Amino acid sequence: MTASLDNTLNTFPRARLLDGPTPIQRAYRLEQQLGAAAKGVGLYLKRDDFMALGGGGNKLRKLEFHLGAALHQHIDTLITVGGVQSNHARLTAAAAARLGLDCELLLTRSAAVCGLDYESNGNRLLDELFGARLQLLPAGADSLAAANERATQLRDAGRKVLVIPVGGSTALGSLGYASCASEIVQQATQLDLHFERVFVANGSAGTHAGLAAGFEVLGRGAALVKSWSVLAEESVSAERTWQLTRDTLDLLGHPHTLERGSIQVDGSQRGSAYGVPTEAMLEAVRLLARSEGLLVDPVYSGKALAGLLADLRDGRYQRGDNLLFVMTGGSPGLYAYRESLLHA
Repeated sequence: MTASLDNTLNTFPRARLLDGPTPIQRAYRLEQQLGAAAKGVGLYLKRDDFMALGGGGNKLRKLEFHLGAALHQHIDTLITVGGVQSNHARLTAAAAARLGLDCELLLTRSAAVCGLDYESNGNRLLDELFGARLQLLPAGADSLAAANERATQLRDAGRKVLVIPVGGSTALGSLGYASCASEIVQQATQLDLHFERVFVANGSAGTHAGLAAGFEVLGRGAALVKSWSVLAEESVSAERTWQLTRDTLDLLGHPHTLERGSIQVDGSQRGSAYGVPTEAMLEAVRLLARSEGLLVDPVYSGKALAGLLADLRDGRYQRGDNLLFVMTGGSPGLYAYRESLLHA
């Protein structure tokens, strides 16, 4: 089945931004640190932070398809939107630099976080280093409308422009994680493993939707994936993910009657608002750093890892279960949260 899915994916233009499959590693020390909480459960990490371009991260998989379409259409300028510390914006800027395209970023002060580190460090610092042109918008601004207005100006001046929505989370972008689902199934076969669940953070829904669509096509079912919502409230995030999964299946030409209940989204780790640190996230970031020497970001994977740790402590998985946590990158964001981490 993976060959059939891969063949379908190969019909879409694609800009190759990854150097190959990202590794799956077992987190032995994390299992030891959790002690009785792990109860013999195997914890594995899908290292989607382990990519060379732009500091790595899940958005590169989505950008492969967006930028494949852009190159096919002879686009010369990319415009995208996000928060001040957007990982997607950083990687769009890096990919544009790699491909020789101009890049403009419209960043909104959407998180209830402020300060010099947040405004100037982390992803924000790297955006300009990669050569992107930045425009900062106030909280509540319609960044996509502003992006489309800017695109019109550039087109009137003779430029060929592509506007990429927040997170690259469209059905086209989600193909990147349908491809990742195929990659995971092939790696599991090579490692002689069966994963009971696959876990990921859920911001703009594209990563969860792509994985769910891919596993649905591959016969494992969309319910294999569980995510923790970090941007919207649980019900909003789940509805968005369900719709995007269906759109992705439609784009793949896969007939389906995807039930709403197959989309598993948990809102327990979001905290008071998007981007606001929680004690559980800070503990999870510290635990992985001090047990495995690995970094997860404070906005996305840090909160999702906190959710997985809570599930383990609640005894939701049995001895012998193998669980796969997708590390989606974003570690530059740690520098924007210096004060929270120092006082943790």
